[in-house]
Amino acid sequence: MAKRTRLLADIGGTNARFAWQDGPGEPLRCVAVLACQDHPGLAEAARHWLTQNRLPMPESAAIAVACPVQSDHIQLTNSHWSFSIQALKSELGLNQLAVVNDFTALALALPSIGPEHLRQLGGTLGHPFSRRTPVALLGAGTGLGVSGLVPGAGSAWVPLSGEGGHISLAIHDEAQHRIWSALHQRFGHVSAERVLSGQGIVNLYASLVQMNQGSGPGSSPSRATHWDMDPAAVTALALEKGDPIAIQALSHFCRWLGGVAGDLALTLGATGGVFVGGGIAPRLGQFLEGSAFRAAFEDKGRFAAYLQAIPVWVIDTPTSAALQGAATLLD
Repeated sequence: MAKRTRLLADIGGTNARFAWQDGPGEPLRCVAVLACQDHPGLAEAARHWLTQNRLPMPESAAIAVACPVQSDHIQLTNSHWSFSIQALKSELGLNQLAVVNDFTALALALPSIGPEHLRQLGGTLGHPFSRRTPVALLGAGTGLGVSGLVPGAGSAWVPLSGEGGHISLAIHDEAQHRIWSALHQRFGHVSAERVLSGQGIVNLYASLVQMNQGSGPGSSPSRATHWDMDPAAVTALALEKGDPIAIQALSHFCRWLGGVAGDLALTLGATGGVFVGGGIAPRLGQFLEGSAFRAAFEDKGRFAAYLQAIPVWVIDTPTSAALQGAATLLD
């Protein structure tokens, strides 16, 4: 076995992404996506992927996980997977195992993402990281991830690790308040992730259906059915079939995403720019560009002018950039 071989993984609530690296600085290969529901845990999924690609056991591994990393025990926020870091290291026979939040890993990858994989939504023109000022990162997928980078010593960048997706959702008008009330009635605390995630799109759609149906029986499927819909089905209703309520749901999603992104830019002083990752924003494409995202991003009263100059980039890479961030962590 070649020395310093690496298993890299990006574990979300729905999918587990794996890649192999023959050593530091080597290209990523054997990239694959496995559905978490198809495997009882991370170790089993990793062994399946290694066997499938006829790979030996690696010397080291870096795992990005969609949850806090505060102790040896890791419990994915939106998945049944859990594991012990030390037990996983022993089970896979690793000499080195690094575990980090998935958006911390994505933040580490930001400086290496080429401009061809970034789509700018407003703000001043310029190359990312052209200034040594903080940058912010957020992204909606199965959940809502939040991170950022701040300048470190020399040319280094220091990633942030937090759970900003679970901040309380801010309300800006009566329409948002009605949706918030429906979500509050169902969930109690309404976090940003309750609307800015795959399930969040469903929550928005179901809330709007409920508001349109009132308390009557109606002819549409039951409310319970709406709350249990597939996010892709709601998105298809909007983008492919022009369903007005689904379009409203995506419009509210984009507006709230812009508002939260603006809040994050203010919080971090991210004059270097804001990156939008996750799986949802790239798929929305022109819908996001034509939405109220940018207007909501800048709608911060006396600090609107502060935000007008800050560029926002949507990340659209062919493979998970967090995998490269995991490699950077080992470096």
